[in-house]
Amino acid sequence: MRTPVRTDLAIEEHEDYGGEGVDIKNIAAGRGVEVCELEVKTKDAAHRLSKPIGRYVTISAPELMFDTDVYSKVCSVIAETIRSMADCDKAVLVAGLGNRDITPDALGPEVVDRVFVTNHIKQQLRYDFVEKFGNVCAIAPGVLGTTGMESSSIISAIVKEQKPAAVIAVDAYAARSISRISTTIQVSNTGLIPGGGVGNRRMAINEESLGVPTIAVGVPTVVDAGTIAAELSGNMGNQKGDNPSALVVTPRDIDLVIDRTSKTIANGINLAVHPRLTAEEIESYIG
Repeated sequence: MRTPVRTDLAIEEHEDYGGEGVDIKNIAAGRGVEVCELEVKTKDAAHRLSKPIGRYVTISAPELMFDTDVYSKVCSVIAETIRSMADCDKAVLVAGLGNRDITPDALGPEVVDRVFVTNHIKQQLRYDFVEKFGNVCAIAPGVLGTTGMESSSIISAIVKEQKPAAVIAVDAYAARSISRISTTIQVSNTGLIPGGGVGNRRMAINEESLGVPTIAVGVPTVVDAGTIAAELSGNMGNQKGDNPSALVVTPRDIDLVIDRTSKTIANGINLAVHPRLTAEEIESYIG
């Protein structure tokens, strides 16, 4: 019988429950960056891994927090991955999920703050340099407890109004392994379920609910305390990861983690949706 272990990462599910119906390819991207492309292809595999059918790209960079070359490489890999999953040459909506008042959950809103939004500029200005910009709008919808509305409902309403060609949803994830915190980024074309990593699952944000291709980007910021105990004792089989009241643990430098990873994801998104701009140009516009 499967014993649930709380994780949002497809690669960790595959490590425990892998088998038929899953294609996996490992790529050394250089500069200390490794990319694992995992594709869930069948319903049986999706059920076994508790992940929808689709592509999951895991970017592992242990030195991301400390090496500028690694940072630049990861940004490029994120951009390439996003562009392989959706048409970013048309209008794109970036949705930053989470609660900016709780640091481990603030990744999404922090990413939105760093995305170069241009939808209003392209509508109002007709200068030649504006033609180089992609068409991007962004929203940090907050959480149910402060808005009284599901994030998926807010995003769905915006999609109906703005009619983007794709949605990029960003959220903080949970991992099984301590080593994944701040060093791993997952990009998938299956959307996501906000709050799933901490036992507070909300309505799904995906192509089925929004009607447009939906890419999910996330970084693990917490690990279940029971999972840590099980990992350190080598007794993962007895871990009870579905207890929504279980304690979750985050590193003491979580402020730095959120700052660095949000900048990385934001600039990866910026490069994907503004392919005719360089990273330096984008940063000069954002300030």
